[in-house]
Amino acid sequence: MRKVITILMLAVLTALWVDTVYAGEKEPLPRPAGEVTSVPSGEGWVDLFDGNNATLWKVDAENLFEFQDGQMHIFGHKPTHYIQYTGDTYGDFQVHLEFKLTVKANSGLMFRAAPEDPVFKGMEIQIIDSYGEDPNYSSCGALYDVAAPMFNMVNKTGEWNSLDLTVQGKHIVAVVNNWKVLDLDVSKMTMPIGKFPTPLNELPVTGSLFLQDHGNEVWFRNMRVKKL
Repeated sequence: MRKVITILMLAVLTALWVDTVYAGEKEPLPRPAGEVTSVPSGEGWVDLFDGNNATLWKVDAENLFEFQDGQMHIFGHKPTHYIQYTGDTYGDFQVHLEFKLTVKANSGLMFRAAPEDPVFKGMEIQIIDSYGEDPNYSSCGALYDVAAPMFNMVNKTGEWNSLDLTVQGKHIVAVVNNWKVLDLDVSKMTMPIGKFPTPLNELPVTGSLFLQDHGNEVWFRNMRVKKL
């Protein structure tokens, strides 16, 4: 009987030890924390949200967004739309953009995009509420459906974030909240990847900027662009 009791006690202690170990593993691990980068200024930088440029953002529907106090507010009406800056096109450039998301909001900055088909004839840096998730091909800061960010740096919903994107030739660098999350050589992408039937290396090297309205409420501010 004593032997049976001893075995039972050992089994209980082992179960308690296992529960303690696994409970410890379920504790959230530390993640890097970033900060919104400063708004760039000086020679060559253009404010795409100032009084004149704000009127040059166009979309194929009405009452989808507004500008107020220098911010673009996307209301979040489905279906998905793509809001194009029609004042210029960009090949090699830098852009700074700040954004604030609601719960599960999905958006994106599309660049070198063709107005007739920005989804497949352009590239997109994903802007999405992926706070706390492991990085993947659709995380905030990803080159959507092509390359996952090194870090998922997006803040909690309701907090401002910054995206700084540099595109030069076939080189793409993205920084979210002052952390580099992408550093890509598109010239290596000579085969179809993800959603793209055309290799990214063969896409046009000049095109329009779009902000995606995916049917979720989003705010943007301090959008600055500089041609390189």
